[in-house]
Amino acid sequence: MESATQLVEAFSACFFSGFNTRLVGGAEEPLYLPEQKNMPATVFFRLDYPSSALHEVSHWCIAGQNRRLQEDYGYWYESDTRDLQTQQAFERVEVKPQAVECILHWAADLPFRVSVDNLSFPDYDAMHFEQAVMLQVGEYISSGLPERAKVFSMYLLAQRRPDLIFDEFLKQQYEDYCR
Repeated sequence: MESATQLVEAFSACFFSGFNTRLVGGAEEPLYLPEQKNMPATVFFRLDYPSSALHEVSHWCIAGQNRRLQEDYGYWYESDTRDLQTQQAFERVEVKPQAVECILHWAADLPFRVSVDNLSFPDYDAMHFEQAVMLQVGEYISSGLPERAKVFSMYLLAQRRPDLIFDEFLKQQYEDYCR
């Protein structure tokens, strides 16, 4: 299992020199800050939670160059008291990041579960969202991951299981999950 410290080190090994971006834990709330004069771009994650780190990394892996120039990639965020319509909009934009996050979790040998990030729906059935995320995982497996997501997930897997072939590992994980 990967610790938050190991994930920070892995992120640095993969991306600090090429993207001048660092991953930092200990934050009360996740946040992305773009590169500024004499300061690298920073992906902050909550406390020392590996799942928070991987979630925030997944957003960074998907964000294009222009998005990475904006605080929090220029995305909107509404607190966890969203109404149903806003929750559905949230889920539509979260499908791809959470699909990447799922793959990163698998590569790091950590359990994954989708997050609806909304405490105002304690009995909310997220099955449709989970299915959408898993369909996107399948699409990434067949069509290819975003480049930075592939680099990071391959690195995480190689750190713990250098004997495995990444594409075969992903297909097996997906098959196992879908059973």
